[in-house]
Amino acid sequence: MQFTRSDLTEAALRRSRLYSEELGISLAARTDAELFKWFLASVLLGARISEAIARHTYLSFARHRLLSPARILAAGWDTLVTPVLREGGYVRYDHKTATKILRDCTMLQGQYHGSLRQLHASARDCRDLETRLDLFYGVGPITVNIFLRELRPWWVKSDPEPLPCVKAAARLLGIPLEGYRRKSLAFARLEAGLIRHRRELTLTRH
Repeated sequence: MQFTRSDLTEAALRRSRLYSEELGISLAARTDAELFKWFLASVLLGARISEAIARHTYLSFARHRLLSPARILAAGWDTLVTPVLREGGYVRYDHKTATKILRDCTMLQGQYHGSLRQLHASARDCRDLETRLDLFYGVGPITVNIFLRELRPWWVKSDPEPLPCVKAAARLLGIPLEGYRRKSLAFARLEAGLIRHRRELTLTRH
C-alpha cells in the first residue's frame, strides 16, 4: 500500500473509510441483513489469514448470494469449501473455516432467531454483549473487537476497548484518543485508519 505522511495526519485519519464501508456494508442502516454481513466479514477478518484473502472471501460469499444465516446453512459445508472459500483464496484451513461459519450460523439461528439485533437487545451491557459474541465458535477477542468497534456509533452497547496497536499508533502520531467521544463516527474512522496503517507506522519507526 502506498501512503504519504499526509495520510497519517489526525485530520486525514478521521476521514478514513470503515472496513465495512470498503466491503459495501452499511452499518448505519442497522438492519439484520447488514449486521450479519459485517459479522461474517469480521469472522473472516479475525482469522489467521491475510486481510486480502479475508476480503476476497467475503466478496465470494456475496457473489454466491450467501449473506444470511439461512442461506449459508442451506448451502452446506461442501459449497462453502468449494467454490466459496477456494474462490476467496483459501488454500489452508478451508474445512475448518466452513465448519466454524456453519456452527456460528446455527447458534445465531437457534439462540437469537438469526437476528444480531436480538443478540444486542438481549445483552445487559457492553461486557455482556462481548461475552455473548465470544461464545460463538471460533470467535475470540480479536474478532469481537473487529465486529464491535465499527458499530460504536450505532449500537448503544458496542464500546470495546481500543486494541493496543491502536493506542500505540496514536501515541506515535501524537493523537490524543482521550479527546474523542468513543461512540462517535469520527473515533470509529480514526480507529480504522490507525489499524489500516499500523504496519507502515511500525516500519517508519526503525
